[in-house]
Amino acid sequence: MQLEIMPRKKRLPAGRAPLLLLLCQLVRALDVPLDSKLLEDLVQPPTITQQSPKDYIIDPRENIVIQCEAKGKPPPSFSWTRNGTHFDIEKDPLVTMKPGSGTLTINIMSEGKAETYEGVYQCTARNERGAAISNNIVVRPSRSPLWTKEKLEPITLRNGQSLILPCRPPLGLPPPIIFWMDNSFQRLPQSERVSQGLNGDLYFSNVLPEDTREDYICYARFNHTQTIQQKQPISVKVISVDELNDTIAANLNDSEFYSAKSNRERPPTFLTPEGNASHKEELRGNVLSLECIAEGLPTPIIYWIKEDGTLPINRTFYKNFKKTLQIIQVSEADSGNYQCIAKNPLGAIYHTISVTVKAAPYWIMAPQNLVLSPGEDGRLICRANGNPKPRISWLSNGVPIEIAPDDPSRNIDGDTIIFSNVQERSSAVYQCNASNEYGYLLANAFVNVLAEPPRILTSANTLYQVITDRPALLDCAFFGSPLPTVEWFKGAKGSALREDIYVLHENGTLEIPVAQKDSTGTYTCVARNKLGMAKNEVHLEIKDATRIIKQPEYAVVQRGGTVSFECKVKHDHTLIPTITWLKDSGELPNDGRFTVDKDHLVVADVWDNDGGTYTCVANTTLDNVSASAVLSVVDVPNPPFDLELTDQLDKSVQLSWTPGNDNNSPITKFIIEYEDAMHEAGLWHHQTEVSGMQTTAQLKLSPYVNYSFRVMAVNSLGRSLPSEASEQYLTKAAEPDTNPTAVEGLGSEPDNLVITWKPLNGFESNGPGLQYKVSWRQKDGDDEWTSVVVANVSKYIVSGTPTFVPYLIKVQALNDVGFAPEPAVVMGHSGEDLPMVAPGNVRVNVVNSTLAEVHWDPVPLKSIRGHLQGYRIYYWKAQSSSKRNRRHLEKKILTFQGSKTHGMLPGLEPFSHYTLNVRVVNGKGEGPASPDRVFTTPEGVPSAPSSLKIVNPTLDSLTLEWDPPSRPNGILTEYTLKYQPINSTHELGPLVDLKIPANKTRWTLKNLNFSTRYKFYFYAQTAAGSGSQITEEAVTNVDEAMASRQVDIATQGWFIGLMCAVALLILILLIVCFIRRNKGGKYPVKEKEDAHADPEIQPMKEDDGTFGEYRSLESDAEDHKPLKKGSRTPSDRTVKKEDSDDSLVDYGEGVNGQFNEDGSFIGQYSGKKEKEPAEGNESSEAPSPVNAMNSFV
Repeated sequence: MQLEIMPRKKRLPAGRAPLLLLLCQLVRALDVPLDSKLLEDLVQPPTITQQSPKDYIIDPRENIVIQCEAKGKPPPSFSWTRNGTHFDIEKDPLVTMKPGSGTLTINIMSEGKAETYEGVYQCTARNERGAAISNNIVVRPSRSPLWTKEKLEPITLRNGQSLILPCRPPLGLPPPIIFWMDNSFQRLPQSERVSQGLNGDLYFSNVLPEDTREDYICYARFNHTQTIQQKQPISVKVISVDELNDTIAANLNDSEFYSAKSNRERPPTFLTPEGNASHKEELRGNVLSLECIAEGLPTPIIYWIKEDGTLPINRTFYKNFKKTLQIIQVSEADSGNYQCIAKNPLGAIYHTISVTVKAAPYWIMAPQNLVLSPGEDGRLICRANGNPKPRISWLSNGVPIEIAPDDPSRNIDGDTIIFSNVQERSSAVYQCNASNEYGYLLANAFVNVLAEPPRILTSANTLYQVITDRPALLDCAFFGSPLPTVEWFKGAKGSALREDIYVLHENGTLEIPVAQKDSTGTYTCVARNKLGMAKNEVHLEIKDATRIIKQPEYAVVQRGGTVSFECKVKHDHTLIPTITWLKDSGELPNDGRFTVDKDHLVVADVWDNDGGTYTCVANTTLDNVSASAVLSVVDVPNPPFDLELTDQLDKSVQLSWTPGNDNNSPITKFIIEYEDAMHEAGLWHHQTEVSGMQTTAQLKLSPYVNYSFRVMAVNSLGRSLPSEASEQYLTKAAEPDTNPTAVEGLGSEPDNLVITWKPLNGFESNGPGLQYKVSWRQKDGDDEWTSVVVANVSKYIVSGTPTFVPYLIKVQALNDVGFAPEPAVVMGHSGEDLPMVAPGNVRVNVVNSTLAEVHWDPVPLKSIRGHLQGYRIYYWKAQSSSKRNRRHLEKKILTFQGSKTHGMLPGLEPFSHYTLNVRVVNGKGEGPASPDRVFTTPEGVPSAPSSLKIVNPTLDSLTLEWDPPSRPNGILTEYTLKYQPINSTHELGPLVDLKIPANKTRWTLKNLNFSTRYKFYFYAQTAAGSGSQITEEAVTNVDEAMASRQVDIATQGWFIGLMCAVALLILILLIVCFIRRNKGGKYPVKEKEDAHADPEIQPMKEDDGTFGEYRSLESDAEDHKPLKKGSRTPSDRTVKKEDSDDSLVDYGEGVNGQFNEDGSFIGQYSGKKEKEPAEGNESSEAPSPVNAMNSFV
C-alpha cells in the first residue's frame, strides 16, 4: 500500500478554500509535511532546493559564489566534484562552504584568478536515506576583450551606391551588444535605407551626400562587466556624379564619364544573406530571427511570407524596418520555408530561408517523490521529449543505476522504475537524466519508506465560518503510514456522515455543498490505520451573506462637474464589513477630489482620465461582494487636426481632417469656416456644415480669394475650439459674379439726382481693380443712357436735373478681368422741392362737443413737386365761450398719410372756439397753408363739483358747502342734491331729491332726524345734461336728555357685563378673521355691498375707460338715477379702492374704524371725490357710548 502524507495548511474561509487534492494522489506523493512535531520523529531523503544555473558566467572582478541548498531529515551533508573528480575544499584556502549549506564561496578578490576556477562543478547532498545531486554547473568568467588594432582606409563612393561598414567585434563572454554612434556619443540615425544587421554591420541600401562623415564608430557593450569597447572611426565620403565627372575629366577621356541616371536607379539585390536560398536552425522555445537586407535605388521595401503556411499572429514581430522577422517561443511547427521579398519600382528579388527547429530535452513527466509504507508498491516515471529524441538514464544516490547496489524491490523498465513490496532499506534518491546533443535534463526524486500511526495535523477546535448557501470545507489534514481512512461525524452521538449528502475528499476534507443555517454545529474527523486512530473536532458557524442593496449607477458628467456613486450594504450582524472603492480594478487615485464616506464616493472637478469603471467592494472576513458602474466623462469635442487641401481647382477644393477625441459624446456635425487673408484678414466666415461621420468636404470657392480653412466639431454639449488653420489657397481672378445691391436714385437738391448702392465687398470682387459703371436716363424721354465709370465708391451725383423727374438707373460692377452680368434697372427721382399749392375747399363738421371732422380737396399732383407724404392739419383753441376772453393756446398738429382728403379731430374741449388750416406735405417739406377755418364745439356735461363739505351739524340740520366744477363745459343751469338716511345695520332709507340754483355754493338741510347718519349725492347740470357726482356722509347731533339716560344705563353693572361679553365675542371673531386672512381667505365685503346695490347703478372699474378725457353721451344719463331703499353703493361712477378692497375698513374693521365698549362700530364715514380724499369732510364729533348704544340698538 502506498503511504500518503498530508501536509498542514493554513485555515481558509470555507467559501474560498481550495480542494487540497494534491495531498492524496496515488502516484504523485509529496514530501513529508514540515510540521515541527512531525519532523522530530520522521526522516526524509535529501532534496535539492537551490542551485546555480547550468551555464554560470561570473564576473572576474568579484568573488565566485556557487549555490547548492538542500533539505532533508537528518540534515544532509554536502560534497563537490570539479571536472568529474572530487573537489577537496579543505585543501584550498580560497574556498569556503557556507555552514549548514553546500554553497561555495571562492575568494578571488584578495588573490587568485577567476580563470583558475573555470570548470564543471557538481554538488551532492547526502544523509542516511540517500543522496541528491545538482546539475553540472559550468563556471566560466566573463570576457570583454579589446578590438585588435587595424588601419581603416577612408571610403569614397558616389551618390546612390550601396555600402556595408563592417563591425566584427571581438569575441566576448557573453556576446556583446552592438550599436553605432559618432564621436559625440550620439546614435547614428537608422531608416529603411540605413540599418544595422544582426551581425553588427551597418548597411546602406544607397548612400546620399549627407552620409558623408568621418566618425562612423562601432561600439560593443559587455553587460556582464559593464564595459564598452570602441572600434576605430570609419570615414565615408559620398561624391555626386558631377564631382566624379570633374575628377575623371582631369585624368581620363570623355568616354569614362558617368550618367546621372545610371547611378540613381537600379533594381534591388540582397546584401545579406547571399544567393537565393539559405538555411537557419533554431532551438525550441528560443526566438527565431530571420534577416534580409537589400540594396537598390529607390530604397527597396522588404516583405515576408511563409511558404505553405501563415505566420503565427500572436508570436510574429517585425524589427529593423521589417528587415528582420522574429518569431518568439518557436516550436517544431514553425519549421519550414520562409521567403523575404525586396521590391522597388524597378523590380523585385526573392530569398528563401529554410528553417529547422531542433529541441533540447524538455519534460513530459518529471519523476516525483514517493512516500510509501512497508509492503507497498509504487513507480517513478521519467518522460522527456526533444529533437532528436533524448536518451533516458537513471542514477541511484548519484551513481549510475547499473553499478548501484542491487535492490530486489526495484525493477527498471526504460523510463520507469517499478517498486514492489518495498522495505525501509528501499529508501533512496533516484536521478533521471534525459539528454541529446543540444542539452540535458536532470531530476531528483526520492523513495521514502515509513511506518507511522495516524496523526491529524489540523488544529483542534478550529472554528469555520461560512456564508449561507455556499460550500463549507472542513479540513482534516492527516498523516500516517499506511494511508489512514477518514470518517466524519456531526454532534456528540451522530453517525458517520454519508456521501449522498456530503462530499468526502481524499485529503480528508469534508465538503458541505450548500451550507444552511442548520449546518451549524460541531464536526469530528476520525483517521484510522492498522497502527492506530486519531480524531479531531472542528466547529462550523453559518453567516448571512453580504449584499449590496443600493448599487452605484451609470453616470455621465461633463468635464469639471461633480458625480456621486452610492453603495449601500446589508450584512450579517456579527460581521463587520469594510467598503473599498476601486477604479478600473485598481486603487482610487491619491487625489483630494475623491471623497469617500459611509455610503458614497464623490468625485469633484471631474477630469477626462477620471472616466472608467468604479467598483464598490464590500469585504468581510468570510465573503465579499462588489458592484460596478461606469463613469463617462463628456465634454465638447477636441479640435480636429491635420487639415489638408487636395483636388485644388479654380472654384472648388477638397478639405480633409482628422477628428479630435469626441470626449464620449458622439460628434454630430463639423462646421467649416474660412478666412480671406487678402480682403478680411482675421475675420472668419461660415462656409458649410457636414455630418459628424464625414472627414472630408468638397468646398465651393470664389475667385480671387486667399482662403484658409478651419474646422470645429459639434456634439450634444457644444462645439469644440477651432482647429489650426489649413494652408492658404489663392484662387484665380475672374469677372464679378454679381452687381451691387440696394441701388437707389434720390435727389438731395431740386436740381440733382443722387445714385447710391451697396458696394461689393472684397470677397465678391472676384479680382483686382473693382469699379462700377453707373448709367441713367429719364424714364419718359427718348434720351440715350448716360454712363460713367467710377472707382470703388457707393455714390454718384448727377447735377443739372429737372425737379422731381423719374429716372431709370443701373449700376454694373467690373474689374480688371471683365464686367459682371447686365444689371437690373431701377427707377429713381431727381430732387424734390416744396409744394406750390394749398388744399382748397376746407370744410369742418362738428360731430359732438369733443370731436370734429375735416374735409378738403386734394392739390394737383404736379404742384406737389415730390413724393406725396400726406396732409397736415394745424388747429388751436382761440376763445372760451363761457368767459368770453380770448387766449392763444399752443397749436396742435395731426398728419394724415397718403392721399386722404378728410380726417377726424378728437379730444376737443366742449363749448370752445377753434381755428384750423390744412397743408400738403412731400419729402422736402410743407406747402402753403389753406385759409383758416373757425368752428365752435357745443356744450358738454360738467365735471363733478370740486369739493363738498358738511359743516355745523345740529340735532335736526346739516349745512353743505361746495365749490363749482373745475370744468363746467358750458353754462351751469342748476345743482341736484340727493340724500338718504342709513340705519345701524347699514341699510339705506328713502331717497330725497332736491334742486339747488346754479349760483349757490351753500345749502342747509333742516328737519332731519337727530343722531342719524345721512348719505349725500351731489352733481351739477348744463343744457347738455348732468355731470359726475360727488358723495359725502354726515351724522346729526344726539339729544342730550336721551344721552343722559343712556349714560345712566351705561354705568349699570349688568350693562357693563353684557358689553364685556359682546366685546369678547367680537375679539374672538377678529382673531378668526385675522387667521383666515393670513391663509389667503377673504371676507365677502364686496358681496355684502353688492347685496345693497341698485340694479340700475353699475359701478365701473378704473381701467374700463370711463376716466378718459372723452365720455359717451349715453353713459352720462345713467349717473343720476336715485338709489333705491337698502342700497349703500356710491353713485360716483367708480368703486373707490377703500370701497372695493376685500378688507373690513368700510365695515368698521379697518384702520379708519373704531369700536366702543359695547362692540358697536362708531367709525366716522368720510366722503371722497374721485380717487382723491375730500378736504374737511370728516365729522368732528368724537365717538361716545351714547352713539355706540344708538348704533347697537
